[in-house]
Amino acid sequence: MSVGFRHEVSQGVLTIWNCNASQRNALTPEYYEGINSGLAQAASQSEIHAVVLAGEGGFFCSGGNLNALKKRRELSVAERRDKVEGLHGIIRAIRTCPKPVIAAVEGGAAGAGLSLAMACDLIVAGESAKFTLAYVKAGLTPDGGASHALMQAMPRATAARMALLGTPLDAARMYALGAVSELVPDSDVLSRSCDLARQLGQGPEQAIAQIKFLLKDAETSDFDDHLIAERNTLCDALGADEAAEGIRAFLEKRKPVFR
Repeated sequence: MSVGFRHEVSQGVLTIWNCNASQRNALTPEYYEGINSGLAQAASQSEIHAVVLAGEGGFFCSGGNLNALKKRRELSVAERRDKVEGLHGIIRAIRTCPKPVIAAVEGGAAGAGLSLAMACDLIVAGESAKFTLAYVKAGLTPDGGASHALMQAMPRATAARMALLGTPLDAARMYALGAVSELVPDSDVLSRSCDLARQLGQGPEQAIAQIKFLLKDAETSDFDDHLIAERNTLCDALGADEAAEGIRAFLEKRKPVFR
């Protein structure tokens, strides 16, 4: 398997594969490009309704390559910051993509791989998958929004154990905490992720994009400011064709057809 990425489009779902199986899909500049170009494609093409992130070889992503990080020590602080911004750029791109993004987590998500998964709208995890934030074991600190995501998703004490001790959480515990959307047999991770993506593809595209915006806005906005955002998006949605079809279908007791 070659190091890099590949895109697959099927039934309205774009799957972006991390193709670095020999290193448990550690992050590479090529994969960053694969995510950025794939998300741009999804945002611009109406025939793509949702995106799935997956890793070849049965492992989602092991995060940063320690050999690369060792070399990065020789760079200036400004150069190191530029390197980190490469990761932060794809985290922002996932969170701001108007189409839903699903992480298909087989095997595990470690370090920045955990950040990548937590940036997605939904996580489908295999029963044997583990989630690890072990930066501290290498004398490092988290990046990719991992500390923020964990504090949003779980009790402080649990997040602290993951960050301060590098304690892994298994997929069942992550699911119980609500940090994982669905827990499935290992062999079903990709198929269930794609099924979920196709289900989202039957929904109202514009409304889903605005819901993504509202969920992201709710993390940081003042409550009154968020109420204004909800008011504005709802009033816009009411005037759109999607709402006309959705309301009509509800009143006629039938399933709406948005596409």
